[in-house]
Amino acid sequence: MHTLLVAFACLWIGSSVARAAAPPGAPRPNVLFIMADDYRPELATYGSPAITPNLDRLARRSVQFDRAYCQQAVCNPSRSSLLTGCRPDTLRIWNNGTHFRELNPDVTTLPLWFKEHGYHTRCTGKIFHNWHTKEKGDARSWSAPEFLHYATHGEDHALVTGPLPPNTASPAPRLYTSVPLYECRDVPDEAYYDGRVAAEAVRVLAEIKSQPFFLAVGFWKPHAPFNAPKKYWDLYDRKKLPVLDPARPTGAPDVAFHDSREVRGIPPNQVNFTPEQIAEIRHGYFANISYLDAQLGKVLDALDRSGVADRTIITFIGDHGYHIGEHGLFGKTSNFEYDARVPFFVSTPGNSHARKRTQSLAELLDLFPTLVELCGLPTPAGLEGASLVPVLRDPAKSVKPAAYTQHPRPAYYDREPDKQPKTMGVSVRLAGGRYTEWRDWKTGETIARELYDDSQQPAELHNRAHDPAHAAFRQQAERLLHQQFPTNRPGIHR
Repeated sequence: MHTLLVAFACLWIGSSVARAAAPPGAPRPNVLFIMADDYRPELATYGSPAITPNLDRLARRSVQFDRAYCQQAVCNPSRSSLLTGCRPDTLRIWNNGTHFRELNPDVTTLPLWFKEHGYHTRCTGKIFHNWHTKEKGDARSWSAPEFLHYATHGEDHALVTGPLPPNTASPAPRLYTSVPLYECRDVPDEAYYDGRVAAEAVRVLAEIKSQPFFLAVGFWKPHAPFNAPKKYWDLYDRKKLPVLDPARPTGAPDVAFHDSREVRGIPPNQVNFTPEQIAEIRHGYFANISYLDAQLGKVLDALDRSGVADRTIITFIGDHGYHIGEHGLFGKTSNFEYDARVPFFVSTPGNSHARKRTQSLAELLDLFPTLVELCGLPTPAGLEGASLVPVLRDPAKSVKPAAYTQHPRPAYYDREPDKQPKTMGVSVRLAGGRYTEWRDWKTGETIARELYDDSQQPAELHNRAHDPAHAAFRQQAERLLHQQFPTNRPGIHR
């Protein structure tokens, strides 16, 4: 029964509202869709010391969304949501282990929609989350087989001809199969996944540039392990990176946190990092960012050489954010700003607002309707995002009052014996701050609340949920949160 409901709510099923098409005879715009993994907005144009010259040049041809958010801060729910235009609750996907087609077999996807409307669609790298599941990627979405889309991060060993250069990073806990958590080897870019993803994207672009295309390039970084080639580690003096404040927010409920098992290991065999190890992890995250940036640069160079850049839309996003010690957390799976907020760029040829930044709230699932409108395609029925085209035309405008993120507890509940969450945290981000409610899974009762005003973003160090001075903001936030997540829906996963 649920599948039938989703079919009406979230599938295209031939019922569409036509958008204004491109002028007759004009070439249809191409789409270069680029995604990074575990990438919070650590790049120069967001005020970070990260060394990102290629993202900086992309920003110069884009509108930059400073307040863009994922719908859940873990790979599979986030990617499934943005690529179908449906929220995690609609898809019933809140974990990494369930392929979105297991519960929604006929749902359309962003690349499939373009394929069905005459585009040649290709995938290089990680776009759909796939390695926990039997079905690899989503073959029906693409015009040719996917490339390097099915693997694990822990299998990203350095592949070189001849002897393997030594790892000059400190000895590390081996938490990613046989790959150290961090390694620093003097190897070429193509030794790791993202170098090979970039090379394949350049090759595919040359192959398909003569036809309307949707080319998705999914970089595996800056996700752990922190193993960028040595030259990217050498870009940073770790003593000059931002000082870590590991403090938990005062007054925050325990349920807001997690055990960081993605990086520290699974209890009871968890690693307690020394300050030196934490500094190395943070250094490695920034090295991974610069490695990713260099690969992006190769793809942008190829597009500029292709002769079709003047009719190609470029988008760049992270699938969710990440903690590297802040709040005492490592990894993602929280509703905090560090996990929920993502980098978000949209570049449209000839846009007079390129180089501008917008404070308009945006969600990852807004990309589907935005790209559909930009390319003059009909709009699928049931998309739950909003087109951001009005913001691209005027960055001072806004299309929505709030952005929503959620996460269950335990974070990886599907690996627990009963495979059910105990609580669900639902969170709303307004222009003035973030409000979160933690609800009992079976009863729907709210058991804890958090409120962080904008004066403390992104650190979120003081929970103001019960502060009378913030009562008006809480009331506004509650109203919006309850519109999206009604309190009369306990146990919606059952």
